[in-house]
Amino acid sequence: MHRRVAEVLRDKFADAAVAEPELLAHHFTQAGLTEAAIEWWGRAGQRSLERSALVEAAAQLTRALDQIETLPATPALRREQIKLQVALITPIIHIKGYAAPETKAAAERARLLIEQAEALGEPAEDPLLLFSVLYGFWVANYVAFNGDAMRNFAGQFLALALYDPRAHRPLATRFGQDHRVSVLAFRSLALWLLGYPESALADSDQALRDAREIGQAATLMFALLIASLYTHVPCGNFAIASAELDELDALADEKGTLFWKVGGIPVRGCVFALTGKASDAVHVLTSGITAFRSTGATVWMPFFLSCLARAHSDLGKFDDAWRCIGEAMTAIETTKERWCEAEVNRMAGDIALMAAEPDAAKAEAYFDRALALAREQQAKSWELRAAMSMARLWRDQGKRDEARDLLAPVYSWFTEGFDTLDLKEAKALLDELHA
Repeated sequence: MHRRVAEVLRDKFADAAVAEPELLAHHFTQAGLTEAAIEWWGRAGQRSLERSALVEAAAQLTRALDQIETLPATPALRREQIKLQVALITPIIHIKGYAAPETKAAAERARLLIEQAEALGEPAEDPLLLFSVLYGFWVANYVAFNGDAMRNFAGQFLALALYDPRAHRPLATRFGQDHRVSVLAFRSLALWLLGYPESALADSDQALRDAREIGQAATLMFALLIASLYTHVPCGNFAIASAELDELDALADEKGTLFWKVGGIPVRGCVFALTGKASDAVHVLTSGITAFRSTGATVWMPFFLSCLARAHSDLGKFDDAWRCIGEAMTAIETTKERWCEAEVNRMAGDIALMAAEPDAAKAEAYFDRALALAREQQAKSWELRAAMSMARLWRDQGKRDEARDLLAPVYSWFTEGFDTLDLKEAKALLDELHA
């Protein structure tokens, strides 16, 4: 009976079969036609990936893989097993997290299967399969921020043939999200750090437009989180960041994706910390950091911890503030995640001045360190913030000329973004110093 239903659906109702491959997979499974069941569970998993039905995709791909384990191995089955195992990495990334044990296990299994097939003289027909696996390892180490491992995997990427993302938009289902969107999102941070806030915002806005046009939920969740953290929070667009986090939260709930759900929590805490809502910030950041770490992630921890330190200091809890600064600096040294190292040092200097007994010498040492790091990295936006903090200290010490001479050349370097928060504050401070 099940066999007859499946064959009729496949042969006479092709549109229905394409729309609901899981129905055929179920009937072939019940009929004991394992090879056909494998094919249709695989098709069902791929269709679910394309529809951003990530939980369903993981379950369907797993069903196909479980069916393969019941059959004697053949070259054709090994090829199918590799394809399905590589496909399984993507939904697990979004459900469990990039650095979760389940994600690492799925990638390890895929690499093992590829290596076993190669040992039998059966190289993968699609070179992007190995690329996909290496990407899974690389991104897991990015989110857990193991700088040495990331460099190692980057070297392995260079040994593989490159591909043109514009011609491979469907690969978003293989790599987690569309790579043009990824490039735009990460370039937005690089541009902001280098001192081009308007260009950063343009990239961020384009990434979001592309993500909405693509219509893949995983790409949109990625773009919303990165835009809020890497662009709108640094530029001081806190209302926009909050709106994007609200959209991310709703979409993550709809799709059942733990990683993106908990990823937005500490970013929202940073918004609270940077907008004077210290009590809310401490609560949200403390719980959010714990939840985010539960996915295996350590990426962004230095920044999250520095914002938590600021919130503690705003509440007069300086022991907690210094503990967080210490944890942030330890994380930087351990993981080599140095993009916000200058800002962590600058915040430490601000905290030294907020205590009941301000320590100007300690603050100045931190500001000096922040300036040196920013200049070394050519991070003009961090340099501007560090220069403003030092200029305020020197102003309060009566060294107005030194303060102006430090800040003026940094501010005058900028050619765009004069309506962003940092540049407006720098302009106001320079006007005061010139008065």
